[in-house]
Amino acid sequence: MKTNQLWRIVAAREMSVKLKDRNFIVSTVVVLLLIVGSLAVQGYLASRPQTTKVAVIDPAAVAVTQQAEKTAHAAGSDKVTFKTSTYADRRAAEGAVTDGKADVALLPTSDGGWRLVSKSSKDSAAQTWIPQAVQQQALQRNAAAAGVSMDQLARGSTVSYDLLQSGDDQQSTGKIIGLVFGFLFYIAALLFGMSIASSVIEEKQNRIVEILASAIPLRQLLIGKVVGNTILALAQVAIFALAGIIGLIATGRSELLSQVSGGIFWFILFFIVGFVTFAAVWAVAGALATRNEDLQSTSTPLTMLVVIVFIVGISGSGLFLTVASYIPLLSTIAMPVRVVSGDAAWWEPVVALLIGLAAAHVIVRVAERLYRRSLLQTGHRLSYREALALRDD
Repeated sequence: MKTNQLWRIVAAREMSVKLKDRNFIVSTVVVLLLIVGSLAVQGYLASRPQTTKVAVIDPAAVAVTQQAEKTAHAAGSDKVTFKTSTYADRRAAEGAVTDGKADVALLPTSDGGWRLVSKSSKDSAAQTWIPQAVQQQALQRNAAAAGVSMDQLARGSTVSYDLLQSGDDQQSTGKIIGLVFGFLFYIAALLFGMSIASSVIEEKQNRIVEILASAIPLRQLLIGKVVGNTILALAQVAIFALAGIIGLIATGRSELLSQVSGGIFWFILFFIVGFVTFAAVWAVAGALATRNEDLQSTSTPLTMLVVIVFIVGISGSGLFLTVASYIPLLSTIAMPVRVVSGDAAWWEPVVALLIGLAAAHVIVRVAERLYRRSLLQTGHRLSYREALALRDD
């Protein structure tokens, strides 16, 4: 094998060791179970019937609740049901609400309308569907009295609603997806990063690095470590994403896929760029240390940066998030969030990715130089400044 292709051996070894690591397997399974479990719970809550107990005092109120249930089912809320109980008078019906025997009471008013009564908070199903049912029945009566059809009566009453900017629902989805993106990148950057740094320290402590340095260029060693861990991290994220997609389909929320698919595509691209950058610097953090106790000191700046990327991605908004989406590393989460939220034009992620690639090229080149200069320094822990001051052999 050519010298410039020796990184493949290192990458294969990195992946082989990682796939045999019990901690890696357990952590992957645990996160996967959390994803599946959360989707299962949400699916269960969404599919659970929503029964509202209604206290009534006459048959007309029963007809209203029946119409409300039909209206809800026609609108797609087929889990909404209304269960009526008839009481002697208004006081008895209100007493049933107070005692918790009924969620709401539907009582007639003197002007021919209706009055909903709850104990301390409004019932969402009753508040949504019963007024619609009352309006429908009133329109039918009025149309019959006027001698016209319902279509004639409703002519000119439709209102269309267009959004000039992304709506609240899309923004909310963007925040949720941003939290998912941030969590995945945070876990991958920390777990794989610490693994890279620890393996470098172990090779230094066992003097294996001296043997490796005589057999393979250190640049090829670094490339192999970065590539091997990047492939595993990307595969892990792909598994988590696939589980999430299957969960959305299984819980009947496949309509979200069209909204988040673009964000997922861009997140994968930004994830690769960001992870490669972090992986190279994590290898430097390991090379600067001489024992595991030193890693806390050399890795602190990286850990803080990962946390900043996570916080900005999940909590940023407005102009701040827009600016962050163009800053290398911060854009790893910020730009995909803007894509999902509908705030980014088609060209913006392209420009941000090119900026990220340029910054990654510079950072990785500097990291490779620091890695080569500090890897064989086993006397004491080096600082980043001391590593920069060293000369190439």
